Amino acid sequence: MEIIIYSWALITTFYLLAEVSDRYFIPALDQIAKRLKMSHEMAGATLMAIGSSAPELFVAIIALVHSGNHEAIGVGTIVGSALFNILVIIGASAAVRKVKLMWQPVLRDLLFYGLSVAALFFILRDGEVNWIESLVLVIFYGGYLIAVMYWRKLLKFTDTDSIDDDYIEEGELKGWKKIFQPLNYVLRKIFPPPKHYIATFALSVLAIAVLCWILVESAIGISQILDIPEIIIALTVLAVGTSIPDMISSVIVAKQGRGGMAVSNAVGSNIFDILIGLGLPWLLITLIKGSSISTQAEGLNESVILLLASVLLIFIAFLISRWRIGQRLGYTLIVIYLLYIGKEIFDLYS
Repeated sequence: MEIIIYSWALITTFYLLAEVSDRYFIPALDQIAKRLKMSHEMAGATLMAIGSSAPELFVAIIALVHSGNHEAIGVGTIVGSALFNILVIIGASAAVRKVKLMWQPVLRDLLFYGLSVAALFFILRDGEVNWIESLVLVIFYGGYLIAVMYWRKLLKFTDTDSIDDDYIEEGELKGWKKIFQPLNYVLRKIFPPPKHYIATFALSVLAIAVLCWILVESAIGISQILDIPEIIIALTVLAVGTSIPDMISSVIVAKQGRGGMAVSNAVGSNIFDILIGLGLPWLLITLIKGSSISTQAEGLNESVILLLASVLLIFIAFLISRWRIGQRLGYTLIVIYLLYIGKEIFDLYS
């Protein structure tokens, strides 16, 4: 009976994360980006990436402060989410609409992402992290934000993304979504009208935090009942579930013709996940405890190496296609991710 309750909690929470992202969070971010007069690629790499990565950040924080040494859940979720973002989200964005990317911002994001993964690999090598290593990650993210601000002036490029006025967003699915209509009603009553986008943004972040707490509790419960290592649950189920907001937002903007924003969102989310999603909770806990902490992330080296390989793969693919993405590249990336998941499942039962 408990496994049914935990599973239902996971499914419901994943759905609510998707709804909060699609209906409230993304529109609020669009309004904030317009007020700040940000370009599509800059908004994707910063505001959208930071906000849509909030689930991973809150999962990492909750896993660290949760009693019982569950640190592996936070690290595993972020590493698994990074793989999902770089392979599935970019793949899905490429599959729904062919587009030519601006190479300058993509090169910037892939460069910082590669360095972020390398830093993560270095930190996880001994299974412990101290406040200096954590601080370096956080400072490095500040460097990334500065690069985003001045990259356009450095390489002299203009935003080529354009919104397709003929794009019509698909209607709601009729059927299984009817099951969650009561939840949709509650969301409509909680969130303010679209014109109050700052309040909507704040409520969205709060809702994501609460939902992520439920995710962590459910993941721990399922792991204990099925006797599955928490790191496996985090790398697969939680990683995919917390990436749903990223997936939705990237596919939406890709369908609208803003492929550059979709790619910047996916890669920028990975940079945020590693540097802030892990760096900030680690920094706070190590400063509070006054000593280094265990990451409880043994066995993740292979996945981190795959992250590095994925950066190289994406970069080479973009060069070969002359910075154009389409269905062939999209489906290839998705298949690679499915092979990775298949390997993790095989290793678990072998």
